[in-house]
Amino acid sequence: MELVDGVLYEGTGLEGQSTMRALDPSTGNVQKKVDLPPDFFGEGITVVGDTIWQITWQNGVAIERDRRTLDELRRVEYQGEGWGICDDGQRLVMSDGTAKLTFRDPRTFAETGSVQVSRDGKPLAQLNELECVGGKVWSNVWKTDEIVRIEPSTGQVTNTYDLSSLKPQGDVDVLNGIAHVPGTNEFLVTGKNWPTIFRVRFNGMGQD
Repeated sequence: MELVDGVLYEGTGLEGQSTMRALDPSTGNVQKKVDLPPDFFGEGITVVGDTIWQITWQNGVAIERDRRTLDELRRVEYQGEGWGICDDGQRLVMSDGTAKLTFRDPRTFAETGSVQVSRDGKPLAQLNELECVGGKVWSNVWKTDEIVRIEPSTGQVTNTYDLSSLKPQGDVDVLNGIAHVPGTNEFLVTGKNWPTIFRVRFNGMGQD
């Protein structure tokens, strides 16, 4: 999910239930919604100017959309799985479930490079939902309550945040959603099937 110009853009998953939608962040009301083809499993999204890139889990297809209408503009194929994606202002950064982050051209979606992510000298896999802020990449780590901050030039994890205290009671799934609040050092975070979106501030956000 991403918060841009007062609109919260969110991609949802599951075959036959995947959507792209725009919400009012103050109320959670859905302002616009489009469905993906029933055989597509939607994953991460990122806003690039007047468009949105939406990736799919195992379909190997990225969909470029008009940000105003959410209408599909074109499809581009890629190799491997799609988990998370963000735009750092110059390039796209994409995760695929491994410890690798792939860099892509924001216009063509062509791969331009990659980096292996490690924490304490060990590869860190299952990088999921991504957010690019201040030259760093922030990522959920699937099946954990952690968000990590990554230096993309080296792949090193420079900080780890435990958000287990936010997890709601009841039948909810993993932490899986992060969006920077523009103009602040705060983020919106949520998880699969969570009834709530939390607004949080991470200690040492701008420090290494």
